[in-house]
Amino acid sequence: MKKWQKSALGAGLGVALGVGFGIAAVPGYRIIHELLKALKDDPEAYREDMDRFTREDRTEPPPRGVIVFTGSSSITFWETLKKDMAPLPVLNRAFGGSRLRDVVYWTERAVIPYNPCAVVLFAGTNDLSGAKPKTPWEVFEGYLEFVRVIHASLPGVPIYYIGITPTPSRRKHWSAASEANRLIKAHTETDERLHFIDLTEAIMGPDGRPDRSLYRLDRLHPSQKGYARWVSVIKPILAADLGPAAGPGPA
Repeated sequence: MKKWQKSALGAGLGVALGVGFGIAAVPGYRIIHELLKALKDDPEAYREDMDRFTREDRTEPPPRGVIVFTGSSSITFWETLKKDMAPLPVLNRAFGGSRLRDVVYWTERAVIPYNPCAVVLFAGTNDLSGAKPKTPWEVFEGYLEFVRVIHASLPGVPIYYIGITPTPSRRKHWSAASEANRLIKAHTETDERLHFIDLTEAIMGPDGRPDRSLYRLDRLHPSQKGYARWVSVIKPILAADLGPAAGPGPA
């Protein structure tokens, strides 16, 4: 095993143990399973997630006019997303451990088939960490590719990008994350279909650091209180922008 692989595995297992203790609602085996997929660094590792989405669609077809949330594990583990966003109709199509490249790769299955009225993306934080971290510019390019793929099939759909959030466990990456956010936010201001949602102020404590109570024991994923902060920022924006546009329209 190469040195960087050992380093990645060691760091990954450390995170996995923290996540396993920190996410009571998510079985530990699922955390480890998603970690191993991320370490493969191959978009095909998420094919089983796509197959699961297909099975879920057969069992419970999503409503028309749905808002699709996609991205990495902070969305995947958002167990109360549907309830939190009600009456806005939402569909969680995120897959944990994913990077922007993975989300782009699977957009044709995880987003476009639902003909959503809007797309909400949270991805990029995993790109900046790990054994082979991307640069802020590379994260920005990944975002641009996601937008390109979405608008190639759904040219009018609005895309909401949730900016990379500061987290206690990835404090050393915050400078790079801030730059990636700056690049993406500046680009969203050039296209009325694109929107940037900044959660930074909502999750910072009075000491200028992320409020530790908003994170689970892994110091990475939001706690129930943390998701409540997310909702307090995200839901009013979606409700104000989409309103009647979200939800079933005429048959």
